[in-house]
Amino acid sequence: MLQCDHYMLPDWYNPIVEGYLRDNGFYHVSQIGVVQCQSALLNALVERWRPETHMFHFLVGECAVTLEDVALILGLPTNGLPVTGPTLSSYEALEAECLDQFGVAPIKANCRGSFIKLVWFRELKNRLVLVDEVQIQRYVKCYIMLLFGTVMFGYKSAAGVH
Repeated sequence: MLQCDHYMLPDWYNPIVEGYLRDNGFYHVSQIGVVQCQSALLNALVERWRPETHMFHFLVGECAVTLEDVALILGLPTNGLPVTGPTLSSYEALEAECLDQFGVAPIKANCRGSFIKLVWFRELKNRLVLVDEVQIQRYVKCYIMLLFGTVMFGYKSAAGVH
């Protein structure tokens, strides 16, 4: 039986970056807001899930959740090229990527394999001063990483993002 007694509070963003979120297709996800866990609904869905077919089995038939369904629910565009790349499993590779994308890198204590603690992204986002295009881009990237680690791909602890 699943238990969920918590709310996942959304991360706020500076209104200056709203246009950037719209341009990148993440504005609608940023507006989802507080998600309250519905234990009864989740338990009913878990009982109906069949991992061998990757579908829910209901009295009226089967139901599969598609990429299109998720895109419509979250308001994400699915047109264009897929985003792919290697998983950065060493701290050194993660450090280099963070230096390139954010201008700073987390200390080893904020990382585990390809996992970075969300608190690092929150602290960085809150420290950035939006005075130029570089700082605004870093801020938007931090905010999108927070969306990945909470709203889009979050799990119970909501502690980090890969």
